[in-house]
Amino acid sequence: GSEGDGNGNSRSEPRQGTELTGRRGPTDPCEQTAPITPGPDKGTRVTVEIHQEDTSPQLIKRLSLGKGSQRLRGHDNKGFQKTEAPRPPGAKDLHVYPWDKSSLKSMPVDLQQLEKLDAYALKVNVTNSVEELVKALLKQARTDLEKVRAIWMWICHHIEYDVVGYHNKSQLSSKPRDVLQMGKSICEGYAELFEHMCSLAGIQCKKLSGHAKGYGYKTGQTFTGDSDHAWNAVYLEGRWHLLDSTWGSGSVDDAFTKFTYRYNEFYFLTHPALFINNHFPDNSNWQLLKPTLTLKEFENNMLHNSNFYTLGLLAAHPETPIIQTVHGKASVSVDCRSGTLFMFKLKGAEEHGLMTLKKHGMELNIYPQKTGSHKLEIFAKPSKAEASDDVYKCVLEYVVECESVDTAMRFPKDLHQPVGPSWFSERQGFLRPSHSEPVLHTNDGRCSLTFTLGKDISVLTSLHTDGSSLMEDMGRRHVLQIHRKNQIELKVHLPHAGNFVLKIYSKKKSDPGNYDYIFNYLIKCLNAEVKWPAFPQSYSKWLQEYEILEPLSGLLPANRNVQFKLKMHGIAKVLVQAENTYPLTQNKDCWEGTCNTSGCREVFVMVHENANHSFYSHVLKYEVETQ
Repeated sequence: GSEGDGNGNSRSEPRQGTELTGRRGPTDPCEQTAPITPGPDKGTRVTVEIHQEDTSPQLIKRLSLGKGSQRLRGHDNKGFQKTEAPRPPGAKDLHVYPWDKSSLKSMPVDLQQLEKLDAYALKVNVTNSVEELVKALLKQARTDLEKVRAIWMWICHHIEYDVVGYHNKSQLSSKPRDVLQMGKSICEGYAELFEHMCSLAGIQCKKLSGHAKGYGYKTGQTFTGDSDHAWNAVYLEGRWHLLDSTWGSGSVDDAFTKFTYRYNEFYFLTHPALFINNHFPDNSNWQLLKPTLTLKEFENNMLHNSNFYTLGLLAAHPETPIIQTVHGKASVSVDCRSGTLFMFKLKGAEEHGLMTLKKHGMELNIYPQKTGSHKLEIFAKPSKAEASDDVYKCVLEYVVECESVDTAMRFPKDLHQPVGPSWFSERQGFLRPSHSEPVLHTNDGRCSLTFTLGKDISVLTSLHTDGSSLMEDMGRRHVLQIHRKNQIELKVHLPHAGNFVLKIYSKKKSDPGNYDYIFNYLIKCLNAEVKWPAFPQSYSKWLQEYEILEPLSGLLPANRNVQFKLKMHGIAKVLVQAENTYPLTQNKDCWEGTCNTSGCREVFVMVHENANHSFYSHVLKYEVETQ
């Protein structure tokens, strides 16, 4: 089947195709929202700003609609009520920064209650005039929130981003009537249409402009010159709220040639402490925050895209996007509410890192093996994902600046992320691990791990290292399983010094199928003297609850008497077959005796399961050293 992803999930490479931004799968740049920002608008930008006192009709008319179009606000608007001029934000509109981790929205919104209205709004098909469209949308909307929601849903699903117009702005009109007729626009047009439709619906709405960390944003860049994006504020229940219908509607691809509708709930009434993550308004009052951020702070802050929050992640450390390594190492951690699975890519490959899953997040140490700057992307997905969500989404992007390389931290290529035990391995039935850390250090080349096993679990283990010293079968034979009631002990004897991966697989005993990969450890040994032989080979008749007390080494000395002591039950007779055959005698639940290794290359342990049978079954095989 396909290679597991280290989380027990069989999956292929994350599917190609646009994640919410039009970026391709997790392999590519991350702002899932590759939100769209038109560059400095040439020629279409109206620079008149309406301030509280500028409510003279001519100004408003000129800004919103240009000449000869329907009139607005308080002038005979075909039965629409008057909308007051927007009041500037005041103390009661402000939210505390940083985010208090409470809600993703700035007011309570019951999305389930809005489902019917959403479905109605999507079906409205009126494009002859903005007034008629608003009338149709308002048929099912009672409250101001419902009116805004109907307008939002309609725009997000019916206006597409104009990638051609973006490149050729002189031909572009962002007047609401033109946007409606064309069915496409750039952010300016989305924001003006939104503002105009709200004003027809009797809701105060303001178009805001500023800088955005959207399409083309590079980690750590500065913002200069004119603003490059537009969005809206709406006045609901006595407070101002923020939304961005351009980013709510979908995303563009990397080449900026194709728009894909992909609705994004996150940008509807977003909590201002989260909105500031990628929207910086020209007028800082419209951050709706206390304290407000400076442009410098906005530039230096970590970009968390909408996936970060919609997946329930809470915080990431460090909080700045550029990380300098210290002695060749950089560390990142993410906090989240509950079991979330993570993966990472350094320069596009999942290597040179050690990631551990924690109950409430993950920790990652990166050891780049080259100096210079490296792009680090972090992906996440819910652990109980619906099939549709079963793809890792990029949630963070850092740049790791590496000044010196720690070559001791080169990891074997077989190491799977995450490393070490976690809530995930616990959920698979590996409880109370004796070693909770991902890396085991051994000086004499031996180590032993214990777990309490859940019911009905059968375990398979293997040891791996770079190079050819452990072929498939030998990798299994350097780990010995010992079962005592519901405890399992894994004894590991390393064949030489170096870095090894201990992989642990399991399946239900009652399942006939294959073993699933669950987790792995990194085992490090620096002692060059270490040279342990493999454990004896066991056959299918060697039962899980049997135990070898001696000899543990699968390689016996030549021409010696070797002491055998094996714990087995329910057996009639045990023989050790070398050049001659040596019976073992039963002492409580142990079978003991000696055998001489002269004149043979292999020694077998055989059992007689039933005294009335004449045949023996092989259970163990030892090799004998050649002189």
